[in-house]
Amino acid sequence: MHYNSLFKNHCLFLILFLMCPWCNWAQEKQPNIIFILVDDLGYADVGFNGSTYFETPALDALAKESLIFDNAYMYPTCSPSRAALFTGKQSFRTGVYTVPVLEKGDAEENIFSRWTVGKEHTIYAKPLAEAGYKSIHVGKWHIVGPYPEKELAMDWPIQQRLDQPQPGDFTWVENHKTPTVKQYYPEGRGFIKNVGGTFRGDPALEEGGYKSERGGYRAPFSNPFIEPKADDEWLTDRLAADAIEFIDDHKSNPFLVNLHFYAVHRPIKNRNDALFDKYMNKPGDPITGQGMGKNKERMASYATMVQSMDENIGKIMAYLKKNNLEENTVLIITSDNGYHPIASENLKMRGAKGEIYEGGIKVPALIHWPGKVKARRTEMPISVLDFFPTLMDAAQIDYKGQLDGNSLTPLFQKDNTFFRERPLFWHLASQYKNGTCSVIRKGDYKLIQFLADGKLELYNLKSDPMESNNVVKSEPKTTQKLLKELVTWRTKNDVPLPPNSSLSK
Repeated sequence: MHYNSLFKNHCLFLILFLMCPWCNWAQEKQPNIIFILVDDLGYADVGFNGSTYFETPALDALAKESLIFDNAYMYPTCSPSRAALFTGKQSFRTGVYTVPVLEKGDAEENIFSRWTVGKEHTIYAKPLAEAGYKSIHVGKWHIVGPYPEKELAMDWPIQQRLDQPQPGDFTWVENHKTPTVKQYYPEGRGFIKNVGGTFRGDPALEEGGYKSERGGYRAPFSNPFIEPKADDEWLTDRLAADAIEFIDDHKSNPFLVNLHFYAVHRPIKNRNDALFDKYMNKPGDPITGQGMGKNKERMASYATMVQSMDENIGKIMAYLKKNNLEENTVLIITSDNGYHPIASENLKMRGAKGEIYEGGIKVPALIHWPGKVKARRTEMPISVLDFFPTLMDAAQIDYKGQLDGNSLTPLFQKDNTFFRERPLFWHLASQYKNGTCSVIRKGDYKLIQFLADGKLELYNLKSDPMESNNVVKSEPKTTQKLLKELVTWRTKNDVPLPPNSSLSK
């Protein structure tokens, strides 16, 4: 009887072990990884988050089979978001606080941002490469500066913001193709191929920039890191096609595709006249403000770019399904910051790109992995800092480096109270649309402390998603509790303050 009991218990354990989606990782091959980052796509610019004007049928269908994050956060601009995404580190560690060319004010008011992310900061492609992944970066890179040798030799903090060449100036290209500078490009950071990644944050490299006819989106592309092809027409199509081609060449082994679309960043260009006419004739949405008002024409153009991005995600999904790759591929799709107010609108949130309010930092996000991720929506707040550790977990890599986020794998099957109550932090030591500030979001509350004068703003995001009611005075206990935690975080991590800050720590 004793032997039979042991045998039954052993069998029961084995059945439970095999049924658990995370318990038997060690026996499974590493999953493929596709990380799609859309540029400037707002939280409400997709159908699965409520848009009725912009059309994203491929994303909406995918969302029904995915874990959707209702509270996914980035930084207010692309440079700190991308530095944090790639390194898993807070802005004060990398020194990237905003896009350098956007900074306002002098060296007393700012700690001016770095542009080049130094090699001392490992990016997630490196440990993945060491674990056997073949990786490609496609699209926007933006974590190397136009003059990285000069920049890295500077004494920091610098006394004026960094600058970049004017559109049409290609004098930097030859140097960027030398081994000295290419070590800061994708091929020097864990990827075996780079398509289209440069120092620049938009695709309009040709003379005229945003005002040029092509704007970098229409062929021939002016990007020196994109080899021309005979069928080139539209940049978003080309980048997705190169991603699919790479997958096709490497589908027998684990791969990482880092597809960072330049879309839907400015310049706003029509995908084609037929689509533009469709959106010009489509009624706008009075709830979000999309497709209405004085920006109607530009929003219609933007809508064609959103639809094009969506169609290309649909092509990637179709390829995965056709080649039986979907089940062993973890797919993450998100945006690097909130919407640009000249191209979209969201009347349900305060702020837009560049601002620390929800419209500037809250983004669409989903994770798709059949069998591993339970499809649903979750309100658990997550940060850009969480993606690096998540990828390490998914790839079964025991990464020992500094990471400031948490793996999201505990959320794959059900919500977890840890994520509900853990604090999320931002530190912006240079100015763009807001003054310099530190921010903590914890539970339902978000506290902003402006660094110049110490002014505080507190919002209950659950009852006041528009952040219209500053409750600092009416909720002093919550204010002081969160302020203490924010100051403790800065003190513990030696977070630097701008010279003009009235704060001591």
